[in-house]
Amino acid sequence: MIQAAGYAAETHEVRTADGYLLTMHRLPNPGRPAVYVQHGLLASSAVWVVLGRAKALAFLLHEAGFDVWLGNFRGNTYSRGHIKYSVRDKEFWSFTWHESGVEDVPAMIDYVLKASGQAKLVYVGHSMGTTAFFVAASTKPEYNDKVLTGSRAAPRAAPARWGPAPARALTASRFVSQFVSSALGIHEFNPSPNLIHYAVTKLCPNISIVQSLCTNPLYLFAGFNEDQVDEEAMDDITKVVPAGTSRQTLHHFAQLYTSGKFRQLDYGFLRNLLFYRRFSPPEYPVFRVTARTHIYWAESDILAAPKDVERTRDALPNVVSFTRVRHDSFNHLDFMFAKDVVDLLYAELVDSIVVSSGT
Repeated sequence: MIQAAGYAAETHEVRTADGYLLTMHRLPNPGRPAVYVQHGLLASSAVWVVLGRAKALAFLLHEAGFDVWLGNFRGNTYSRGHIKYSVRDKEFWSFTWHESGVEDVPAMIDYVLKASGQAKLVYVGHSMGTTAFFVAASTKPEYNDKVLTGSRAAPRAAPARWGPAPARALTASRFVSQFVSSALGIHEFNPSPNLIHYAVTKLCPNISIVQSLCTNPLYLFAGFNEDQVDEEAMDDITKVVPAGTSRQTLHHFAQLYTSGKFRQLDYGFLRNLLFYRRFSPPEYPVFRVTARTHIYWAESDILAAPKDVERTRDALPNVVSFTRVRHDSFNHLDFMFAKDVVDLLYAELVDSIVVSSGT
């Protein structure tokens, strides 16, 4: 997709300390400030290029003069390698967004800095991409000094207890998912894009709003904004998301909502004693996230609701801007796929990065 849009592209393999092989996609601009963009839950680096040359964030950042690096978390479409395990092994899928934070993000930051020759980089994260950074910067505070500034779109670190209806559905599915994982030995969560694409083109009724909802199940879970559905891009979007993760990652997000606490995975009293030497899992010390932080949020985001984003802002010590997207119906997926995302978000986001980096 990058090359089809007329840009040079590079593929890099990043090895984490615990043996996962992550793929990063680069739009090279040697000698220029490095920007590392990290996707959220069930996404991949493809979401930052799928809208094409005129709209996709990766291309806009490159045109603004940045060396652009697109990360991929373990277990998604592009990061399914390990030095010891295959994706058929349950051990491969024994991770949550905790490991994405303590292992994946630091490994990719270090790789980008070494490969680009830069002392610091700009970090842009969406959804779980922000959650993982908060984990990284709070548990390994030295990484705050490697980030010049960071933009967090729809940050998820301090949700209200129980959350909205989709969060409750996720919570209920946690127990079903745990049963499936243990009883059937299925540890990956990755609905087939080909199956979804077939359902859209062959099975769904040709009615505008129903077709749009049926196009991708993420809209049913994360919210639907008919005004900002990009009909022309929807077929391509369906081919790249969902991109897969572990079922444990979903379990951890369910816990985040049910507990209202930003803490490590809860294994239960007895196993917590074994893992943590305490009955309950430790909370992440977000007061250690001292990197400069720009927050972008949306009024209709049901997965990163306004009051939850405010709690996240209040917990962080160095928030330099707190920006509401100027569209009342803008939601969680619109940060990636909205029809007018450039005017509503990306233009301002890129300008902010330009100013912060001195480009």
